[in-house]
Amino acid sequence: MKCSFCGFEIEKGTGKMLVKVEGSLVYFCSSKCEKNMIKLARIPRDVKWTAHSQELKGRKEKVVV
Repeated sequence: MKCSFCGFEIEKGTGKMLVKVEGSLVYFCSSKCEKNMIKLARIPRDVKWTAHSQELKGRKEKVVV
């Protein structure tokens, strides 16, 4: 299972699951990810330490080179 914010794998027996009102499930590996998504309303691709932004960064470097 992957974290809904950062995209990294969640170890079995850890993390947190949030069920939204509409019934969708959101998984978090840490409180850092939870706070960034829920409280601060950040977009994962804009935060440098997430796997989503690292993938985009890698794609941009390949295109430029």
